[in-house]
Amino acid sequence: MHGGKLVATFVASSTRFDGGAIFPDMEWDLPHGARVVVAMSGGVDSSVAAALAVERGYDVVGMTLQLYDHGAATARKGACCAGQDIHDAARVAERLGIPHYVLDYERRFREEVIEDFAASYARGETPIPCVRCNETVKFRDLLETARDLGAEALVTGHYVRRIVGPDGPELHRAADAARDQSYFLFATTPEQLAFLRFPLGALPKEATRAHAERLGLPVARKPDSQDICFVPTGRYASLVEKLRPGSLSPGDIVDLEGRVLGRHDGIINFTVGQRRGLRLASPEPLYVVRLEAETRRVVVGPKEALGTREVAIHRTNWLGRVPSRVEVKLRSAQPPAPGVIELGPNDTARVLLDAPAEAVAPGQACVVYDGGRVVGGGWIRAQECRAAAA
Repeated sequence: MHGGKLVATFVASSTRFDGGAIFPDMEWDLPHGARVVVAMSGGVDSSVAAALAVERGYDVVGMTLQLYDHGAATARKGACCAGQDIHDAARVAERLGIPHYVLDYERRFREEVIEDFAASYARGETPIPCVRCNETVKFRDLLETARDLGAEALVTGHYVRRIVGPDGPELHRAADAARDQSYFLFATTPEQLAFLRFPLGALPKEATRAHAERLGLPVARKPDSQDICFVPTGRYASLVEKLRPGSLSPGDIVDLEGRVLGRHDGIINFTVGQRRGLRLASPEPLYVVRLEAETRRVVVGPKEALGTREVAIHRTNWLGRVPSRVEVKLRSAQPPAPGVIELGPNDTARVLLDAPAEAVAPGQACVVYDGGRVVGGGWIRAQECRAAAA
């Protein structure tokens, strides 16, 4: 089997669900009886996605990834992919009557996600490990494993819509803007999108939970995961320091002119736009404007210094034609901002925003939308984000 050591197998009972589809508007475009692999995290979303596939009459195989040593994480609720989550996924699979496999992806998760997370912080960036996880171990490695099993699709519980357009599958925002996860899937390739299915994209969260209760799934009221799954204590700085010794070295806090205002205990404790925790005496509020990893300096300034009009990105990925006028999201929780995009060489681009955006942080994603469609995006570069004119 491609892409991971099989560490556990659960062959569920023969109980099957009958009846029509619970989400009739979902376009599966798969033949009845086709084999599909469902990525089961142990949460309610992926569990309902698996139940939907069973109700559609597909040959469903559940897969759960063991991504790290989950011994410590089981002691804290709200962290995904931990031991309890694996157990919950197995219980759901038994309820649905489908086979369930647990794959050991610890080594590749450490190399592709955890090490990248630590390196990004050490460079003075603000990383997004969920995007890297989707980009690598899930939509690359698990997808290939699904193909090896003869599956015709990989199904996930993401809140995003896959719509077949005139030129093939397109990635669109979820119908429920409060649950939309399209920002975290911008790195999905066209080839991967052709193989993926997202049955929850048209639903609000409470509708998903209602279906879970109707089906008697044991995770119907399980809380959503909140934390970075491999940092169960929430103290990521100690992990970064362990993997990148010296990351917690002290340095200066300086103003925009380079005058020293104070000291800090490590740049990894800060992110662009941060106000709290500076411990500075100042007549006006000060914010982190940028981080200089080589000199270990935290540069602070007034709120107006956070405005950025030009955003440079690299390692871009495109899912279709990119129009010149676009909307971009520069952080997952921020609303889209309008602007003009110019594509450059070697997978680079720059976005000229109509109005300044605050707290544009290197290491975050710049996700590009054409209306409700995700056309791609890239990673924000540190040295080439230009501040708004005074």
